[in-house]
Amino acid sequence: MKLSIEPVGTGPALVMLHGWAMHSGLFAPLSALLAASHTVHLVDLPGHGHSRDSAVPLALDAVAEAVAERVPRALWLGWSLGGLVALHAAQRRPAAVRGLIMLGANPRFVRSEAWPQGMPATIFEGFARDLESDYRATLDRFMMLEAQGSDRMREELRLLRDQVFARGEPPRQSLCDGLELLQATDLRAGLAELSMPSLWIAGRRDRLVSPASMRAAAEVAPNSRFVEIAHGGHAPFLTHAEEVVQAIREFVEQECPA
Repeated sequence: MKLSIEPVGTGPALVMLHGWAMHSGLFAPLSALLAASHTVHLVDLPGHGHSRDSAVPLALDAVAEAVAERVPRALWLGWSLGGLVALHAAQRRPAAVRGLIMLGANPRFVRSEAWPQGMPATIFEGFARDLESDYRATLDRFMMLEAQGSDRMREELRLLRDQVFARGEPPRQSLCDGLELLQATDLRAGLAELSMPSLWIAGRRDRLVSPASMRAAAEVAPNSRFVEIAHGGHAPFLTHAEEVVQAIREFVEQECPA
């Protein structure tokens, strides 16, 4: 079974890649606004949503290849885990990526001595361990972490909870594979070689991906811009979609027009 990729709207192609344990339906507030000017290709990652039974492995190169084979040259937008896929595609398959949009995502999620802005590895290790004992409670704790900091935390958490199982439960193994990607991936080395413009959108109140880490990554990438959503958390597109869309439209018009 192929990846589920749903095109909506009309205009230049825009790929959207969601985060861990979610699916592309979560992008509804964002895609509804962008579909007026773009053909938005909503991708469900392997093991998630409508791609729950896809034969494509949840691996950066496999997913990037599967998307690039079916979508014309496009803007690639990745949120959280999806940002790793988008950045990997930009580094390894630049002919497929017209512009890169990193939304609440960075090239390395885990903290190290050389990357102090990351999250402690123990956070991801704990989620992986707890999936075995209490699947639903673990996902709920992760959603609470995603919503923390937003000035509309209760609304954001409600939206996350409403969507998480809307397309079925992601298999535990797929969730473990996704956590492994978040823990093990480090794409910093290729930032300086990016050949396309990039936009880095952070929620100032994000408790999962530090805005400082995204700013640091943007400072390394050539032809990049950093935008901070003042009252946004990890998923600012849920509660501050118009601000996110405005940043994307300005980026497209000024940096990578069709």
